[in-house]
Amino acid sequence: MDASSTLAWCFSDEEGASPLPELAVVVPALWALEVANGLMTGERRGRITSAAATALVPVLQDALAVEIDTEADVFRSVLPIAREYGLSIYDATYLELALRRFLPLITLDRRLQEAAAAAGVEISPALR
Repeated sequence: MDASSTLAWCFSDEEGASPLPELAVVVPALWALEVANGLMTGERRGRITSAAATALVPVLQDALAVEIDTEADVFRSVLPIAREYGLSIYDATYLELALRRFLPLITLDRRLQEAAAAAGVEISPALR
């Protein structure tokens, strides 16, 4: 699961906003940084208060059984995927994880969905 899909549950004005389902997910280590950055950006843009963002953290932790994967070799595996599919290193990290662990990918990012489809990775129906 990438940060775009996680953050959709955090902001009421997002297209994918709905109650956070209980999911067991595997995420790369950068996921927490991206989610925290998205919450901070939301605060700065007035989309969410700092109190509400802070209150979301335990909700995310309780609803999501998050396994943090730290096995990606950025230079040997992520960088080539980013090049091949025209992705940022951040997005390629999610695709690399899905490929390496044979997992479906949960994302709202259209470009990442297209790259995943091209790479033969299933897009999870959890977002459809």
